Amino acid sequence: MARLAQTAGLTDVQQEIVSTVRDFVDKEIIPVATELEHRDEYPQQIVDGLKELGLFGLMIPEEYGGLGESLLTYALCVEEIARGWMSVSGIINTHFIVAYMLKQHGTQEQKDHFLPKMALGDIRGAFSMSEPALGSDVSAITSKAVRDGDEYVLTGQKMWLTNGGTSSLVAVLVRSDEGHPEGTAPHKSMTTFLVEKEPGFGEVRPGLTIPGKIDKMGYKGVDTTELIMDGLRVPADRVLGGVTGRGFYQMMDGVEVGRVNVAARGCGVAQRAFELGVRYAQQRHTFGKPIAQHQAIQFKLAEMATKVEAAHAMMVNAARKKDSGERNDLEAGMAKYLASEYCKEVVEDAFRIHGGYGFSKEYEIERLYREAPMLLIGEGTAEIQKMIIGRRLLEEYRFQG
Repeated sequence: MARLAQTAGLTDVQQEIVSTVRDFVDKEIIPVATELEHRDEYPQQIVDGLKELGLFGLMIPEEYGGLGESLLTYALCVEEIARGWMSVSGIINTHFIVAYMLKQHGTQEQKDHFLPKMALGDIRGAFSMSEPALGSDVSAITSKAVRDGDEYVLTGQKMWLTNGGTSSLVAVLVRSDEGHPEGTAPHKSMTTFLVEKEPGFGEVRPGLTIPGKIDKMGYKGVDTTELIMDGLRVPADRVLGGVTGRGFYQMMDGVEVGRVNVAARGCGVAQRAFELGVRYAQQRHTFGKPIAQHQAIQFKLAEMATKVEAAHAMMVNAARKKDSGERNDLEAGMAKYLASEYCKEVVEDAFRIHGGYGFSKEYEIERLYREAPMLLIGEGTAEIQKMIIGRRLLEEYRFQG
């Protein structure tokens, strides 16, 4: 198992962090993940363990109490966590995106106020772009913010918030027409608001309601919710960065690193599926020998391992590109696209290797089979990734004729 998905060039500190997370996953997550998932139970004990490890502050700078680590280190930790249970990586991911957006775009006051508590996991983040009729067209956002003195009044309905109930800080993207004349491009009249709330469901602050958990096919345990704003008043100093009209760019920056995270999750789930498949193939006997000795199964294992290795390499490349300070939307799009597609294929092959037993809830592969599809749509569908990749390639390879 250890031969696959190795990462060259890590520092001693990076190796120690990833090894510590791997041990935590093996001891604290894998043994309980399937039971908790079947009960759709929030993994509070696991989350408490992650807080003790400092993972909520992994990429938050040391000056704010975090570990100040790179995107690569974070992605490798996410890969390990997703290998144990993908839902837990989702709890970390949305928090990480909000912390990253604050670090990159927040005012000094916003950083000083939020980041130290986020590093400890005492404030937990969620972010919200999507709406019920939105899909991939972010420019079609209808939720609005209207200025009223020193406050903004927010109205609208948002959808698909991971950590919507358990979070205490939500970065919400809405349309704000103030200072943007009619005819302004939609993406130039959007603003991100930092909305503080109480964890839980129902009316969590005046004008803000989290109706309840959305029942899902997979990706259970973590709460996915709607968010309804009806006259929600937010102070003007909670505009991310202090200036309206920059929300679209701030969110896209967050989603870009989020795509590296989704790629890492795909790598982790695929690794676990391969582990389950290769183990079962050596235990299950047909026609007088382990099925691993049948050429058809060996071919499957070879294809699965190659996909695991390729996805991991692309994910690492995208993370390192971002860490270098360079634009990485091409690499992140490729990594997210390939890792999610390969994850689905590796999980399905492991499911096939298990035969009828893969259909039983007694076997872990049944859970992975339901979880993998979420990665095909999270942080942008395959079609969106291909649009991003295609446009960037045309920029890089523009024909001069």
